[in-house]
Amino acid sequence: MLLASLAILAGFVLLVWSADRFVDGAAATAGHAGMPTLLIGMVIVGFGTSAPEMVVSAMAASEGNPDLALGNALGSNIVNTGLILGITALVTPIAVHSKIVKRELPLLFIIGLITGAFLLDHSLQRPEAALLLLGFFALIGWSIVSGLRGKGDALGEETEQELTEQSMSLGKALFWLAAGLVLLVASSRLLVWGAVTVAQSLGVSDLVIGLTIVALGTSLPELAASVVAARKGEHDIAIGNVVGSNMFNLLAVIGIAGVIHPIPSMLSEVMTRDWPAMMVLMAALFVMAYGFKGEGRVNRFEAVILLIIFAGYNIWLVTSTIHHPA
Repeated sequence: MLLASLAILAGFVLLVWSADRFVDGAAATAGHAGMPTLLIGMVIVGFGTSAPEMVVSAMAASEGNPDLALGNALGSNIVNTGLILGITALVTPIAVHSKIVKRELPLLFIIGLITGAFLLDHSLQRPEAALLLLGFFALIGWSIVSGLRGKGDALGEETEQELTEQSMSLGKALFWLAAGLVLLVASSRLLVWGAVTVAQSLGVSDLVIGLTIVALGTSLPELAASVVAARKGEHDIAIGNVVGSNMFNLLAVIGIAGVIHPIPSMLSEVMTRDWPAMMVLMAALFVMAYGFKGEGRVNRFEAVILLIIFAGYNIWLVTSTIHHPA
């Protein structure tokens, strides 16, 4: 138990650090290759911040723990929207200027509904997972088109400022791109082993461990990126990181895990507790940030609402786990 707990802690630290190095290396490499800054912000950074969830879930599914992968995806979205955006907007209220981010908000909600429809029968079959992956590739295609056409968008301007501040040589960028990816895989394997071992020791399900410990740990890169971006006035990066990561989690993380290891039967709590909680948070974010009559904004009062929903969900999760252990 002690060794497994230390593995989780070490896995988290290495995961966060390697994800940061991977994103920096990938973004700098793309910049040297002449990729438009908006495209880097939408695709490279968005993909990079979801890399921990993708690798951890792929590892979990390949080792026969698909419930951990599913819990990681849903839990990460709950953490991203409730805790990370809540904390970020509490520190610095977030204004949404980017037209692309505004287009992503309703798309995220629709993707959440589609995922729920696939999980409604308390299973995830390989064809359904493959459709989610197909949706992910379609999202990447849409992002590329939007990135090429969206000149002058606020998200692109903020990304260009970030790349200028964190410039690195091509050799260094390629090194961190490769090293970051290798360390991501190694730290994910360590984290999954520790999480599964702890779950078995405590007598709780892989799903619950995925929704809590693993989801929080794999979302730490988004927390750091969003708070720093908001403090620097880069509001569209702050909220764009979360919205993009949430879409990638639903399409790529669940899709990859389901293709590797379908889930023939999942706990009923997924559709009565976890998915509804995620959808409530995403609906609240859509209403707050879309800006139906002008500029979208998440103020401090709305940040408190997000945090209260997140806290309420976790109380519900702990209570239901105590009364209905695995």
